[in-house]
Amino acid sequence: MPETASTTRAPDALLPSLAPLLHEWLPRQRWFAGKGRRVTGFTLDAATELLPLDGPGPGLLHLLVRVEQPGRPAGSPSDCYQLLLGVRTQLPPRLAPALIGRIRQGPLAGRAVYEGLRDPRLAGLLYERLRTPGRTGPLRFHATAALPAALAPRVLDAEQSNSSLVYGDAYILKIFRRVSPGANPDLELPLALSRAGCARVPAPVAWFESGAATLGVLQPYLRDSRDGWRLALDALADGREFTTEARALGRATAEVHLALAGALPTRRLGKAEAELLADAMDRRLHAAAQAVPALLPHVPGLRAVFAAAGGAAGAGALQRIHGDLHLGQTLRGSDGAWAVIDFEGEPAKPLDERRSPQPTVRDVAGMLRSFDYAARTHRPWNADWAARCRDAFCGGYAEAAGADPRSDPALLRAYETDKAVYEVVYEARHRPDWLPVPMAAIERLAAVG
Repeated sequence: MPETASTTRAPDALLPSLAPLLHEWLPRQRWFAGKGRRVTGFTLDAATELLPLDGPGPGLLHLLVRVEQPGRPAGSPSDCYQLLLGVRTQLPPRLAPALIGRIRQGPLAGRAVYEGLRDPRLAGLLYERLRTPGRTGPLRFHATAALPAALAPRVLDAEQSNSSLVYGDAYILKIFRRVSPGANPDLELPLALSRAGCARVPAPVAWFESGAATLGVLQPYLRDSRDGWRLALDALADGREFTTEARALGRATAEVHLALAGALPTRRLGKAEAELLADAMDRRLHAAAQAVPALLPHVPGLRAVFAAAGGAAGAGALQRIHGDLHLGQTLRGSDGAWAVIDFEGEPAKPLDERRSPQPTVRDVAGMLRSFDYAARTHRPWNADWAARCRDAFCGGYAEAAGADPRSDPALLRAYETDKAVYEVVYEARHRPDWLPVPMAAIERLAAVG
């Protein structure tokens, strides 16, 4: 499709007219990262009419909006959010739950503005645009394969930091809500893995971007798969072991790591970098102990764990990894094969940090902690079940990688400890009944340290 002139006709007047509605609506969205801080203003980075706003039917307005909030670190940019807004003169009753508000002034005065992804017609338009590579204003659309036409869309409501649409049970489109300049790992890494021939990750078939920022990625939808977290909980509820699945998942994880190491640059972990890594963990521990006094008796042992990691120079390679691996980021198909998904990393962290090479044991540690959490859902707490899964996962990883992650104990223990420290703070603030889960890990790891 050729480039079209589609930026809005009065961008200077557009944002002031939308601002009163966004002030109320944005902080209520699950994907809004600035909760608890006052919104003081907005800046418009880009406005694009994907469907004309003055036509007979609904219009679709794509916005990149910066949100000004106090308390931001000095020199850091304000958060930029991607919005897809439907615009109608009259909103049908079926779309009433998607209403953001009615504009009082400006170029869209009197129009109803709503969450465009909730409108099947507008969601379908976005898919059709992905089928036809090219430009629309500042937006660039790419595709690696021919896609079928006219697939019915539906919104997935389980997303937290992003939004997802499923088209005809064939494809899933992830819309990144908070966007930053640079390739998003959830596009970059699956593309690299696809080119390397790794079948453990659904390969992107289309995506769109603006400038250097990735805005959305379309991938095959694994509709016959179930996520690892739900499978683990089912096994616990039925009194079944999960070691066979955990071992296979360990092999799949190692295959992904090996493919990433072959596709993207790697380097050795140097002394200075290991010390910086350990120092950062130690600082997080200090802050956590101030927030949760239950940690204080364990601080000496935990600091010893981090000190040992600081001396791990040359003990392993740094490479691109998943960055936020746990059971909920895995899918098991009806054929028993595991897939790994959601390579975005921890969305709260800066994009540059998420794209930096890291030790593979960080991913392993995240999965080991996930087994502990799954076991906690069983009453009484089935800690032995988790321990067997942890051993099986590491064993399966070793079978595929040729090296057991437990053979690098200092770094693995440090990453598992760092994760448990984070969990302690989270549970103390949000789910005190779950605090025993990370505290049991803290006691175990501090004793080893």
